[in-house]
Amino acid sequence: MTDATRPRRRRSAPEVRAEEIVLAARDLFAEQGIAHTSTKDVAERAGVARGLVYYYFPDKDTLVDAVLEGYVTEFVEAVHAWDAAREPGNIDKALVDCVAMFRTHLRSVDPLRDDLQRAEHTGLYNRFLDRAVRAVVECVEATTVEAYAARHQVRIEHVPETFYVLVYGLVGLARNCPEVDDAVLVTIVRQALHLEGARADSE
Repeated sequence: MTDATRPRRRRSAPEVRAEEIVLAARDLFAEQGIAHTSTKDVAERAGVARGLVYYYFPDKDTLVDAVLEGYVTEFVEAVHAWDAAREPGNIDKALVDCVAMFRTHLRSVDPLRDDLQRAEHTGLYNRFLDRAVRAVVECVEATTVEAYAARHQVRIEHVPETFYVLVYGLVGLARNCPEVDDAVLVTIVRQALHLEGARADSE
């Protein structure tokens, strides 16, 4: 049974409430920063009592983690969508689309960029980035890597570690040097995955 045909589980009222709180926090963090957003602010934006926020999220760090987990989930969903839309054999298009997807999701986190780069949030940012990269690598390893290996005889040793370094590096480069051209990022991926000589024509 595929994701498209699998019956969706109906969410309970508590799950909906928790999601509303997370969405409210996400909006407020983007608007005024993590440090300047209080639990009271989140409760008011979500239209719930402050005690209910604490019921689902015992402290602010737990709430921040939940917001960041939402970004990770969206990132992974985008990777799945990119993988499903790939044209077999058309590596150039796949790489260009992949870089564009990375850019889009890095921009979605940009409102939190200043907050996440503060010294006091270094641990938080590292946890978020590690979760995001590991989730993306698990997705890519289970689908894209096998497909490329079957069609183009791509041989990569230490696959998870290689992709972890590659994705982590791409995210860091794209965030810290946004002026870097997409073509440069594509070339880096080609070189790292030994795709320099692969043909771009579809099978």
